[in-house]
Amino acid sequence: MYLLGYDIGSSSVKACLVEAGSGKIVARDFFPKTEMPIIAEKPGWAEQHPQSWWTSLKLASESVLKQSGIAADAIKAIGISWQMHGLVLVDRNKQVLRPAIIWCDSRAVPYGEKAFAAIGPEKCLSHLLNSPGNFTAAKLAWVKENEPHIYDQIDKFMLPGDYIGMKLTDEIAMTVEGLSEGVFWDFKEGKLSDDVLDYFGFERSFVPEITSVFGVQGLVSAAAAAELGLKEGTPVCYRAGDQPNNALSLNVFHPGEIASTAGTSGVVYGVLGQVGYDPQSRVNTFAHVNHTAEQTRLGVLLCINGTGILNSWIRRNIVSAGISYSDMNSLAAQSPVGSKGLSVIPFGNGSERMLGNRETGCSLHGINFNIHSQADIVRAAQEGIVFSFRYGMEIMSGMGMDISLIRAGNANMFLSPVFRRTLAGISGATVELYDTDGAAGAAGGAGIGAGIYASGTEAFAGLERLAVIEPEPENYERYEAAYHRWKNYLPGQYQEGL
Repeated sequence: MYLLGYDIGSSSVKACLVEAGSGKIVARDFFPKTEMPIIAEKPGWAEQHPQSWWTSLKLASESVLKQSGIAADAIKAIGISWQMHGLVLVDRNKQVLRPAIIWCDSRAVPYGEKAFAAIGPEKCLSHLLNSPGNFTAAKLAWVKENEPHIYDQIDKFMLPGDYIGMKLTDEIAMTVEGLSEGVFWDFKEGKLSDDVLDYFGFERSFVPEITSVFGVQGLVSAAAAAELGLKEGTPVCYRAGDQPNNALSLNVFHPGEIASTAGTSGVVYGVLGQVGYDPQSRVNTFAHVNHTAEQTRLGVLLCINGTGILNSWIRRNIVSAGISYSDMNSLAAQSPVGSKGLSVIPFGNGSERMLGNRETGCSLHGINFNIHSQADIVRAAQEGIVFSFRYGMEIMSGMGMDISLIRAGNANMFLSPVFRRTLAGISGATVELYDTDGAAGAAGGAGIGAGIYASGTEAFAGLERLAVIEPEPENYERYEAAYHRWKNYLPGQYQEGL
């Protein structure tokens, strides 16, 4: 008996096949093998074609089935994870109307800011737990004003994972978790936000049918089964945004537990057991996967846009040709803590939520032509990413979160010893690395939704801890000095007063 998980990222689409009894991964793969292109026709824009996700999903499905050699009817449930906050629009024939506006697109910031002011900051934060900011609702408002010919054809809006769910089952649905990440959910009223829908003038018919995070959400259609090599009627039993799903994959379900990722973007995600929010809305609060009307479980999400994408930019443009990411990690280790006084501000991938939805851009400071090398630049970039984590964690601590243990998958930036040691050193938290990823988490979530597992604890009982990285007291002062130097290069209003 097997479980299949998909993770629809902005860099690639991953598939993972898990043996349900042991929880062990038997096959995994991703496509495309080079990073998926992001369309940026104007500064601050970021779009992808939903069909490219489906094409990559087909290739990944074919690969894991071939690797494992199992029959399609041995797969008992499917789960989906996705890049959060995107906007996919379809017409009555379920045809995509325009490229998806993805998470790091910042064109909608003014629309969210106007809604925040018009609805009222106190009401937005107490009901939505966020400013409408740059999320899905604001992106839809941009389409309404700037592309009325598209808006007039809309039947439903979706998040990226809901599009994949539609392609798999021919049914359109969305969860409360998904609605909350789009800032359409009123937590105080426990329903769709009339304030958001009425302010933007959205038709309520645009909202898909609400489904649960766990449970049968639809069955694989004959058409999808033929395309993917799956069995018709296989149930899709789980869907969640990538950060709640990453937390699930690390068995993070309860208040005080923390998960982190560092892929294209970087995230620290903690669970709250009561309604709470940052008064300045610099971190975000959404429904966690196990949030219900009876049990409050909210995910506090700190997101830094310029994480792995900064590392990849340096690989393409700074280091010598042919250098791999592993080689870059070795290069970074040749430079000392603090990168010989070099600092990189990593905010070059759109507007940054924790900086008030401002685009400050990426910048490099303190370079000395006589002492600095590629190694110092690579390390300074990795340190700069970690320092942005620390900056955001100070905001989370102000909300009452105690960050003493961080769990993460052994992937992406966490493969770098410099990155993970710097994170432990500057946060004072122990970092634990596990053999898991978003697709494996989605497979486990599918097992919960199908009733194969009774709980998250059972689903992830076989989670393998690969490494433990403790803080380095002997380097604490050096990390602190480098962090405060880094912070001094932020625009003045962000240097103090967290």
